[in-house]
Amino acid sequence: MISAQSAYQALYFAFQRQQWRQLRNAVPLTLTEADLEKLKGINERLSLSEVTDIYLPMSRLLNLIVQSKQQRSQVLGEFLEHTSPKTPYIISIAGSVAVGKSTTARILQALLQHWPEHPKVELVTTDGFLYPLKDLKKKGLMQRKGFPESYDMKMLIDFISDVKSGKSKVKAPLYSHISYDRLADTFLEVDQPDILILEGLNVLQTGLDTETPDLRPFVSDFVDFSIYVDADYDLLKKWYVDRFLQFRSGAFANKNSYFNHYASLNDAAATDIAENIWESINGPNLLNNILPTRERAHLILRKGQDHLMNQVLLRK
Repeated sequence: MISAQSAYQALYFAFQRQQWRQLRNAVPLTLTEADLEKLKGINERLSLSEVTDIYLPMSRLLNLIVQSKQQRSQVLGEFLEHTSPKTPYIISIAGSVAVGKSTTARILQALLQHWPEHPKVELVTTDGFLYPLKDLKKKGLMQRKGFPESYDMKMLIDFISDVKSGKSKVKAPLYSHISYDRLADTFLEVDQPDILILEGLNVLQTGLDTETPDLRPFVSDFVDFSIYVDADYDLLKKWYVDRFLQFRSGAFANKNSYFNHYASLNDAAATDIAENIWESINGPNLLNNILPTRERAHLILRKGQDHLMNQVLLRK
C-alpha cells in the first residue's frame, strides 16, 4: 500500500519555505504594505515577507509558463496561416472555506498584471454561480450551499467555455456576502484577458467525483494551471470560527446582512453556532468534495499557524 507521503514524493517536488523563496530570482516586489491591507482577508496576518517568500516565486513560475503558452499559440497560428481568437490562460484556485483562497487569488492577480507579457488579468469567483437563494430553498439545498449541487454548473461551464474560446465581453454573475445571494442583473464583464483566475471551492472536480459515469464537461477541463491552498483540518475549523466571531462587528453588523441576527451574539453563543455550521456543512463538504481533489493540483500551498505558508508542492 502506497502511503500519502510516498504519493506526494512521486507526484511533487517539495519545497520548504526557505527553499522556495530562493526561486524568486530577483523578481522585484511591486506591492506595498498599503496594497496588502486592501488585498488580505478577515483574520489573516499577511506581510510583505509572505509575498516575497511565497508569491513572487509563484508569480515568476506562472509568468514563465504563460509565456511558453503564448509562444506556442503564435507558432501554431503561423503554421495554420491564420490568426486564432485571443484565448486566456486559466488558473484555478481551490481549497476549503476560511483557508484564504480569495486573498491568494487577489495577490496573484496584483502580481501577474505587473508582468509586461500579460497585463490584463481578470479574477472571477464561483460564488456568483451559486443558485439564487429562492432556487436553493425550492431545491432543498440551503444546508448544502457550497456543495457541488448548489452551483448552476451549466451557467459556469457556459461562461468558462466562452472565455476560453476567445469570446469578448463575457458576463460573470456577482455575489453579495451581505445578502448571501447572487446579485440580480449585476455582472462582471470579462473581455479577452491574458489570464483568468478562477477561485472557488470545487474548481478541481472532474467526472471521477460523481457516483455514476459523467461525460459532461467540468471546470477543470478548461483550466491550464491549478492551485490548491491547504491546511490541517483543525486549523481550518479554528480559522472559520475566528472569522465568524469577527464578522459580528463587520459584515453581520450591516442591517441589510442576511446574518444580521448573529451580530448581537456573545462569544460563547457565536462559537457554538459557528462550530455547528462547520461540523454540519463546511467540514463535510471539505472532507467529501474538496479535499479529495487536492492531488490534482499543479501547485499545493501548505499553510501552518497564522496563515503562513510553510511548504510548497509543485507537480513534477
